[in-house]
Amino acid sequence: MKLATRLALTTTAVAAVAAGTFLGVTTGTAAATGTGTVPPVPSAVKVPDGNRLTGVFAAEGVQTYTCTDGAWKLLEPAATLSAAHDRSHRPVALHSRGPVWVSTVDGSAVNAASIASSPRDGAVDELLLRATATRGSGVFADVSYIQRLGTRGGLAPSAACSGGDQKSVPYSATYVFYKPSA
Repeated sequence: MKLATRLALTTTAVAAVAAGTFLGVTTGTAAATGTGTVPPVPSAVKVPDGNRLTGVFAAEGVQTYTCTDGAWKLLEPAATLSAAHDRSHRPVALHSRGPVWVSTVDGSAVNAASIASSPRDGAVDELLLRATATRGSGVFADVSYIQRLGTRGGLAPSAACSGGDQKSVPYSATYVFYKPSA
């Protein structure tokens, strides 16, 4: 299930790139496609002063869990991000283990580490992540912070597990990216 889901997400993104369906976006304008409305932000995951909003992306995917010592533990996320205002949900980035976000438009990427969380009923926590590395000169270049907001689903299974069982649970969220203010 995990491999099939991951392949489906990757195949969708590659097919979209090949078909040229990325809104006619070029490297210089990739950040403009990620504008949208930021969901309410809990105080625990607010971005520090000195950073400016640069992109808002809708994400659909799965949180994959593995059974370790009889308990479900997060293995990895796998999600496709689209511009928050794009009703066709054309993929513009992929999100995976690291966590890392990679633009399928310009190849830029950002790795991050969670530094704060806020619980959300019936869904994975909302998060504040600090960038640990960036690559490229596109939409994710120089990203300083990322918020995972408005989460839906993605909670670890409640059923017992054994051995190396894996389970992928659908989730959605809004990812909000920030860069240092000039």
